[in-house]
Amino acid sequence: MPDAIAEMGCLPLATRNLNIGRGGKVLIPALVFAASVFATVMGWAPVHVSFAGAVVALVLLERISPREAYETIEWPVIVLLGAMIPLGDALQSTGGTQLIADSIVGLAGAIPPFAILGIVLVVTMTLSDLMNNAATAIVMAPISVAIAGSLGLNADPFLMAVAIGASCAFLTPIGHQNNVLVMGPGGYKFGDYWRMGLPLEIIIVAISIPLIMFFWPL
Repeated sequence: MPDAIAEMGCLPLATRNLNIGRGGKVLIPALVFAASVFATVMGWAPVHVSFAGAVVALVLLERISPREAYETIEWPVIVLLGAMIPLGDALQSTGGTQLIADSIVGLAGAIPPFAILGIVLVVTMTLSDLMNNAATAIVMAPISVAIAGSLGLNADPFLMAVAIGASCAFLTPIGHQNNVLVMGPGGYKFGDYWRMGLPLEIIIVAISIPLIMFFWPL
């Protein structure tokens, strides 16, 4: 194996306790997952109810154990979201959302609306590099709606900018769990991420703004 890896120019990953596949036991989980997606698409149940029901069904059908279900929950993310949702509500109830929105809207006299849309996208990307993407969306969504309302524009493109920006955390290893997962096996350092992530985010901004404005006009 070491000779083959060296010949192909590959890098071996660190040994991990992974269980990949369980033989012929994938049909029922696939059907349960498809049923939960179908129930959500048809409007029979909200997405959080249908997917939670799918997990319960897999436990009852003994496709996963309660311990496995418990251990795979990302508890730090749950705690973070539990803390950020009240923060988002507090920003709205205290007027903080409108204050931030008014500060950004104050630039509207000097720059066109599409530039304001770009600012929302860039700010969301920056926050997503520092905290969980779902928490970033919770904080930025009401701010973007307030900005659109103050400008008298459609809120949909601003919400799409938040959705895209929250999904583009490429500057730091802490922005997303996938960034952290590859840091050790890849031998990366903290500063390696922005060298590749910054050009990538610039490309995303350059492509996203015109596409958002095309499909969701201001």
